[in-house]
Amino acid sequence: MMRRSGLDGAQDRGQAKAMGLIIDIPAILANHAALAARAPGARAAAVVKADAYGLGATRVAPALYRAGVRDFFVALAAEGRAIRPHLPQDARISVLSGHMEGADLTGLTPVLNSPAQFFRDRAMRPGQSFAIQLDTGMNRLGMEAPEWAAIRDEVLAAGPAFIMSHLACADEPGHPANAAQLAVFRAMTEGCGVPRSLAATGGILLGPDYHFDIVRPGVGLYGGLPFAEARGVVTLSLRVIQTRDVAAGEMVGYSAAWHAPRDSRIATVDAGYADGILRSLSGRGASLYAGDVACPIVGRVSMDLITVDVTGLDQVPDRLDLICAHQPVDRLAEIAGTIGYEVLTSLGSRYDRTYR
Repeated sequence: MMRRSGLDGAQDRGQAKAMGLIIDIPAILANHAALAARAPGARAAAVVKADAYGLGATRVAPALYRAGVRDFFVALAAEGRAIRPHLPQDARISVLSGHMEGADLTGLTPVLNSPAQFFRDRAMRPGQSFAIQLDTGMNRLGMEAPEWAAIRDEVLAAGPAFIMSHLACADEPGHPANAAQLAVFRAMTEGCGVPRSLAATGGILLGPDYHFDIVRPGVGLYGGLPFAEARGVVTLSLRVIQTRDVAAGEMVGYSAAWHAPRDSRIATVDAGYADGILRSLSGRGASLYAGDVACPIVGRVSMDLITVDVTGLDQVPDRLDLICAHQPVDRLAEIAGTIGYEVLTSLGSRYDRTYR
C-alpha cells in the first residue's frame, strides 16, 4: 500500500478555509424565546458572560436586544464595558461580581454581594443603579441572612434595581436544595417591594414557583443542558491539512498511545487543546464527522493537531465536524468527562467565526 500521502484535493490547492466555528444566531433567539415562554410572568434577561459562553458577546447581545431583551448579565465589569457600546442605553448590564475595588462601572449595574460592596458603591456611586445578591445556601456569593438583616432597611431605602440569588442544584429537579433555597429566598425578600430573580436556565425549568420577576437564561440560550429541547447553536468544523496511509501496527501521535489495528487512512486536522478541544477526549470514543459518517479520533489530542481515522470514507473532505447535530456540545462534554459549559467557554480565539 502507499505508505504516505501529502495534502489532498482542495487542501493541496490551498482552497480550504481555516477551521470554522459557525454560530447560529436565530437558534439563540429561538432558545431565548422558548425559555421566556416557560416563565410568562417574568422578564427574561440574557446571560452573556464569558463572551456569551465563548460565542461572541458583541454579536450575540445586540441580536438579543433586537429581539426584545433589555437585561443582560456578565461576570466582570470588563465584560460589561466590552458590550456597553454595542447596546442602547435602555439595556441594563448587570455585573455579577459586584463593585470590586478599582472597577470602572460606568453605564453598568453592579450586583452587590456584601455589606462592604454596598457601602463602597453608595459612597462612590450615589444615586446610580445597583442590585443585590443574597446567599440562600450555595455559600459562594451574596449576603448571608444576618448581614442582610442588619442593612436591609438601608439597602431598600437606596432603591436596588432587583434582588437575586442563585440555585446550586437547579439542573437536578428533585434535589432538596432547590426547595430549601426557594424557602430561604422567600423569607429573606418577603415584603421587599423590589423585583426579584432566582432562576437561571435550570431554575426556569423547575416551574413557576422559581420564576419571580426576572429570569436569567444562560447556557440554555447556547444549546446546552439542562434545556434538553434547545436548538443546537454551534457547529465546529476543522480543516484537514494532511492525510496518510498507516500500516497495521504502526503508531499515531504522542507517546505511541494508538496503534493501527489494520491498514488505515489517517487525517490530521488543524486544531487541538490550544483551541479548547480538551485533551481528555483522547482515547474516549469521540469522533469527527464527515456528513453522517463518524470518523474516530485516534491518538492523543495535541496542542494544535488531532488525528482521525478516515478509513471508512471513499473521499476525505476538506473539513470534518467536531460539534454538530450528530455530536452536540453536551455529548462531546460527556465523552470528555466534563460539562457543556466548559466545552463552550474553552473555544479558542483562533477559530474563524461565522454568524448565521
